[in-house]
Amino acid sequence: MDETTALDQQSAPPLTGVRIVDLTSVIFGPLATATLANLGADVIKVESLEGDIMRYAGATRSPAMSTVFMNSNRGKRSIAMDLKSEAGQTALKKLIATADIFIHSMRHKAAERLSIAYNDVRAIKNDVIYCFACGFGSGGPYQDLPAYDDVIQAASGLASVAGAEGEPRLIRSIAADKIAGLYLTNALTTALLQQKLTGQGQYVEVPMMECLSHFVLTEHLAAASFDPPLDETEGHAGYERVTTASRRAYKTKDSYMALLPYTTGHWQRFFKLIGRDDMAGADWIADASRRSKRVSELYDIIGEIAPTRTTAEWVEAIRAIDIPVSAVSSMDDLLTDPQLQASGLFEYYDHPTEGRLRGLASPVRYSGFETMPAAAPGLGADTRAVLSELNYSEDEIDAMAENDVIDGI
Repeated sequence: MDETTALDQQSAPPLTGVRIVDLTSVIFGPLATATLANLGADVIKVESLEGDIMRYAGATRSPAMSTVFMNSNRGKRSIAMDLKSEAGQTALKKLIATADIFIHSMRHKAAERLSIAYNDVRAIKNDVIYCFACGFGSGGPYQDLPAYDDVIQAASGLASVAGAEGEPRLIRSIAADKIAGLYLTNALTTALLQQKLTGQGQYVEVPMMECLSHFVLTEHLAAASFDPPLDETEGHAGYERVTTASRRAYKTKDSYMALLPYTTGHWQRFFKLIGRDDMAGADWIADASRRSKRVSELYDIIGEIAPTRTTAEWVEAIRAIDIPVSAVSSMDDLLTDPQLQASGLFEYYDHPTEGRLRGLASPVRYSGFETMPAAAPGLGADTRAVLSELNYSEDEIDAMAENDVIDGI
């Protein structure tokens, strides 16, 4: 499809008209609902009067508007109110009655205290999609435990496989929240599809530990996939190619690179490049099964030869023979990376309170519609507007502000 045809066929984003009442915080839930906002959904972020804790994490220009918060809450509207108050409870129920999706990330007992357990919400709107974005799955012994990214990285095995020489290591990213957030995005869009096809709502539960364990074990279930084990030595989890200490970023003459010959052709071309015709012609190199069993040996050969050239020299030579390779990028390198510049990942926009900002555009492209990137909301910036949509009068809204049910805007 050429660009002209794609533009001619563009329509409104697919989630236009969908309303999501979002009581999630931090990154897990907010990342998912921000993705849906980018696809046209009206996401109303319900916050406490203090706001989402991520408003205060990382770089800030003004209070309660951190960059981490803004990058994970773009395109939403914020209503801030005291949900423990009777008036706050009433307003929330009125808001739920307008929702296609209701989502929260509180633990079971907290949800019950606020009367937002599944049966409470379904009694307000029978066809609602009720989503519980939790740390641990219901019914398990951990279901009532608190969960944040570091804990889930540890519990799911991610920290174990990220470590080296027997020492676990946390990935230097909010990886568990973001990976689980992608599972959550998929779950919400799937439930929405069924809702539109059948007119029925449902309960959806997305637990972080289970999602991350699923993510990790896709390859690392490995020999433990067989029940019973093939033999006494092959009953353990762990994909050897990935777990070997020989797999690493390779130190070159001036920096580091990642290099991965993978197919038979890759390895044969690589060995010819470095003058190892003996290896290029070896029978075991041409046999994927035999080669797999000696992968650590192969990676060590790369590690030994890597310091003989600069990273730029390696990248030029390796790309010339069509083998996957990359220099190791720093965070600052990404800001000027020519691929990201050309693909438009970074976009500049004006925020109503934070001024000129650099944000992240959707990395996914669609020919049928344009996504809807927008600014993240200030705390309670849309409280008055949303309450007005729920038919609250100006006097009623003022009274709620005076009684500290909502912020004073």
